[in-house]
Amino acid sequence: MSVMGSVTVLVMLLSAPGSVTGQPACGQGRAWMFGPFDKPREVNPAITPSPASTFLSAMSDTVVRWEEHATFNPAAIVKDGKVYLLYRAEDASGDNTIGHHTSRIGLAESTDGLRFTRRSAPVLYPDQDAQARYEWPGGVEDPRVVEAEDGSYVLTYTQWNRDVPRLAVATSRDLVHWTKHGPAFGKAYGGKYLNLESKSGAILARVEGTRVVATKVGGTYWMYFNVPDILIATSDNLIAWTPLEDMHGKLLKVLSPRPGHFDSWLVEAGPPALLTEHGIVVMYNAGNSETVGDPTLPARIYTGGQALYDRRNPLKLVARSDAPFIQPTEDYERTGQYPEGTTFVEGLVPFDGRWYLYYGTADSRVGVAVWDPKRTTNGGRPR
Repeated sequence: MSVMGSVTVLVMLLSAPGSVTGQPACGQGRAWMFGPFDKPREVNPAITPSPASTFLSAMSDTVVRWEEHATFNPAAIVKDGKVYLLYRAEDASGDNTIGHHTSRIGLAESTDGLRFTRRSAPVLYPDQDAQARYEWPGGVEDPRVVEAEDGSYVLTYTQWNRDVPRLAVATSRDLVHWTKHGPAFGKAYGGKYLNLESKSGAILARVEGTRVVATKVGGTYWMYFNVPDILIATSDNLIAWTPLEDMHGKLLKVLSPRPGHFDSWLVEAGPPALLTEHGIVVMYNAGNSETVGDPTLPARIYTGGQALYDRRNPLKLVARSDAPFIQPTEDYERTGQYPEGTTFVEGLVPFDGRWYLYYGTADSRVGVAVWDPKRTTNGGRPR
């Protein structure tokens, strides 16, 4: 979308009744929220590090154990009757600091959504290509994926050169072979946001059976992104994105931390946003502040929240959860690189009549949680 087009969209939405300004309603809102989710003990964690997988690294021209150190933060999609996870995997290179290993994206598949078989090699990785300056040496991180109208797949992920994290886009027809398109905001406003610290791109999508398909609202695609506030961007083609600015030229915040709540430290976009009968549901990751947070939760713990936006105005916040819908309760969610605990949600798919939520645990493993709407009694009809 052109800069002028983005401004036009923004003016129209901000001038609409009940725009982004004002105080949103709060409350758990069972009528619109997804869940409750159960964590099946017999299969969790669903993916764990493996020293057996090896890969020839283009950066060092040596064989590396690419998923030896950690496997976490997965995207999810359903294809040909199977659930596929695109998960972040770290090797044991670098020092023992979070973010100082090299990350690659692996692919796993499942016929039941719970038990996964992995490919031996990553499907997206730092290579000898045009993106090397953005992806060496930290790699590629934290994917989210949606299907496009033509049946192809659009992946958002973080390029990490250990200087600036950049949200980037890749596309594929088969989930195995990916074309990198570079930084998502590289061309917006004449390159103004090429070096913006950005990550966590949750593209707005609709649900068609088991498909999660990118969908337009008001003639454009939308993406919720970033941390510690959630921002928003638009696109005509799902590849080149334009962050929306307010009338003062500042990036438009559509969700921010709340003192005294579980999301008091930061909020970060989670899985693809979903267009539902109630509105646009945005699951987000939430950090609890050490100083102004929820005193019933540990400091800097990561939990999950949900927010509802107007179906016709992706800027208009309608409702927001008062408490986490998912949080660390199991040992594997508090054991690993991040002992404060994480349930970092990135993948959500409808499959076999249920909803499957995939998340990173303690920056170390992949967890799965399941919601069966048929077993949920909330005074309304199941989703």
